[in-house]
Amino acid sequence: MDVLNGLLHGFSVALQPANLFWCFVGCFLGTVVGILPGLGPAATIALLLPLTFKMDPAGGIIMLAGIYYGAKYGGSTTSILLNIPGESSSVVTCIDGHAMAKNGRAGPALGIAAIASFIAGSVGILLLTLMAPPVAAFALQFSSPEYFALMCLGLALVVLLSGPSLIKGLLSLLLGLWLTSIGTDLFSAQARFIFGQSELLGGMDFVVVAIGVFAIAEVLASIDAGDKARMLPVPKGLRNLLPSWEELKACRFAFINGSLTGFVIGILPGAGAAISSFIAYGIEKAFSKHPEKFGQGVPEGVAAPEGANNADSGGALVPLLTLGIPGGGTTAIMLSALVLWGVRPGPLLMTESPDVFWGLVASMYIGNVVLLILNLPLVPLFAQILRTPVHILFPIILGISLVGAYGVSGRLFDVALLVGFGLLGYIMVKLRYPTAPLILGFVLGDAMERALRQSLTMSQGDLTILVRGWISATMLICAVLILLLPLMGRFNKARVQAIAEGG
Repeated sequence: MDVLNGLLHGFSVALQPANLFWCFVGCFLGTVVGILPGLGPAATIALLLPLTFKMDPAGGIIMLAGIYYGAKYGGSTTSILLNIPGESSSVVTCIDGHAMAKNGRAGPALGIAAIASFIAGSVGILLLTLMAPPVAAFALQFSSPEYFALMCLGLALVVLLSGPSLIKGLLSLLLGLWLTSIGTDLFSAQARFIFGQSELLGGMDFVVVAIGVFAIAEVLASIDAGDKARMLPVPKGLRNLLPSWEELKACRFAFINGSLTGFVIGILPGAGAAISSFIAYGIEKAFSKHPEKFGQGVPEGVAAPEGANNADSGGALVPLLTLGIPGGGTTAIMLSALVLWGVRPGPLLMTESPDVFWGLVASMYIGNVVLLILNLPLVPLFAQILRTPVHILFPIILGISLVGAYGVSGRLFDVALLVGFGLLGYIMVKLRYPTAPLILGFVLGDAMERALRQSLTMSQGDLTILVRGWISATMLICAVLILLLPLMGRFNKARVQAIAEGG
C-alpha cells in the first residue's frame, strides 16, 4: 500500500463517527492535562488504559495519541500566564512567553503558541507519513555514545545563551546535574546523596523542581520588588488578543526551525521534547538579527520551542510504529496498549494493521485542526486571568503549585521540597544566576549518566568510545567549540552586550 492510498484509507478510518469522537476526547483531555501541572500525559494514559481494553484498536490508539500531542498544546498556557511549566518541554516557553505576558502581550503569546503548535505538529505528521521507515533506520545508528554527545551539545548551547557570565551558567548546570544524581544509583542500586532521607531514594520529580524554581521564585521575586498591588498588564481589544501579521511574519523561520528540530530530535529514543525545545530556542537566538531581545518577550522565543515541542510528537511515533521502540514514558505505555490489543508495532505494521497505522496518522491531521479550534477561541478567555489582582493571583499560583507538587506522589515531603526549590530559585534570581541550565541539567542528567556509563561498560572503561563514531565525534567537537567561543574577545563582548541589553 503506497503512501497516498494508505493515507486515503487512514482518513476513511479516522472519519468514522466513533473515531472522530475518540479523537476529540483525546485532544480535549490532553489540553486539560497540559494545563494542570503534576499530572502529565503518561499518567493520564496509564489511568485510562484499562478503559480501552474493549475498544477497537484504531479508536483506542487515536484517543491515546490525542492525549499525547494535546498535552503539548495545553502546556504552554500556564507557562505563559503563570510561569508554571507543567512539563519539562514547557520550560523554555516560560522565558519569552511569560515575559510577553508581563508586557501586556499574553494574548499574542498564546496565539503564537497555538499557531506554532499547529504548523509544527502538521509538519511532524507529514514527515511521519513520508519518511518514517528511512528516518527510523538512521535513528538506529544512535547508540549510547551518540546520545551522550547529543546531550552535551544541548547543554553547551543553553549555557552559552543563558546569561552574560559563562561561569554562572556552568555552575547552574552542574547544580542541576548534581540534583538529578540524588536517589538510587542506576547501576549499583546504592543510595546517593539522600542525607538520611528515605523519601529521596526515588529521586526528585521534575514538577517539584521546575515549579519551585520558576513559579514560586517568580512570586517571591515579584513581592520583593513591591508588586503587591499591581496587576499584570492585560491586552485590550481584539487586535491585542491575537498576534499581528508582523509578529507572525517575524516567526516564519522559527516555525520551520521548531518543526524540523523537534521532529529530528523526537525520532531519537530517549532524547525527548525538552532537549529539542532548548536546541530550537538556541538556534533561533543564535541566528536572530536581534538576539538582545530574547528574554524580554519576543514572539520567536515562543514559536521555536513550542514548535519543537509539538513536532517532537510526530518524530517520537516514528520509532514506536516502525521499529516498536518507545522513546519515552508516554510512548512506552502506548506500546503496551498496542501489544494488549494484539497489534505488533514494527516494519510490518503498515501491512498487517493498516487501520491502526494509517488511521492514527490520519487522525493526527484531524487532531491538529481540532486543537487549533479548541485553543485559539480560548485565547481571550485565558488572557482574562491576568485581570486578577496579584494579591489574589499569587495565592492561586501558590495553590496550584502546592497541589501539583502534592499530586505527584501524595507526600508532604514533596511540598517541603517545593518550598526549598522556590527559595533556591529566588536566591538565584537575586544573584543573577540563570535557572534554565539548572532545569535542563536536571532533566537530562539521568539519561546523560546512563548513556555515559553504558558507553564505558561497552568499551571496558575506554573513553575514546565517545569519539570513535563520526556522529558522536562531530557533536562533541561542536559542544567544545561552543564553550570555547567566549574565549574569543570580540565574540564574547558582543555576546555579553546582547544578553545584557536583553535584560
